[in-house]
Amino acid sequence: MREPFDIGRRLAAEALGTLLLVATVVGSGIMADSLTRDGAVALLANALPTGAILVVLIVTLGPISGAHFNPAVTMVLALRGVLAPSQAALYVMAQVVGGLAGVVAAHAMFGLPLIEFSAKIRTGGGQWLSEAVAAFGLVATILAGLRFRADAVPWLVGLYITGAYWFTASTSFANPAVAIARSLTNTFSGIRPPDVPAFVAAECAGALIALALATWLLGHDAGGPAREREA
Repeated sequence: MREPFDIGRRLAAEALGTLLLVATVVGSGIMADSLTRDGAVALLANALPTGAILVVLIVTLGPISGAHFNPAVTMVLALRGVLAPSQAALYVMAQVVGGLAGVVAAHAMFGLPLIEFSAKIRTGGGQWLSEAVAAFGLVATILAGLRFRADAVPWLVGLYITGAYWFTASTSFANPAVAIARSLTNTFSGIRPPDVPAFVAAECAGALIALALATWLLGHDAGGPAREREA
């Protein structure tokens, strides 16, 4: 079946969605840090906008590109046959570029240097396990949602990420493109560049485990090509 939107528009949607997602993560973190010294309040002020923007972005851009905004999600859907490997690679490139642009946009809005490498240490077994769990839960939520309630996926993803900010030690990046982008902001949401590769590896591992489990648990229709139009 012919795609309703050509690859150029789909890549633009992925880049734009990731840009707005990262701008929200970084911008709300900067705003929270400027308004309160209470870490719990700052985390809440960071988590709620992130969950909310995900709902908006998936609803509005999902019909164009599928609303992945996440290389780990794209990897899983490519393995399920939704995207050709060449298209998946282009999706990932668009997401990474969009994420980097999101950091620049957030910094520009708050009058900060456009690029500033983070000094925030995020490393260790607990952090890596948290990222694996966060990505596992995100992919499992998407695949189960697509299997049973595709119309609810935007809300499921937004609510899951909001919750995962609080039950993971890493505050749930769950997204390689977001992790890469956040290495370029020395603000509340930053991560040191040397800590990024382990985060990305943990996120991909968690996503693959979720795919394997969902394929068995949900049956042969789990995230099948006909269902995976929004993620």
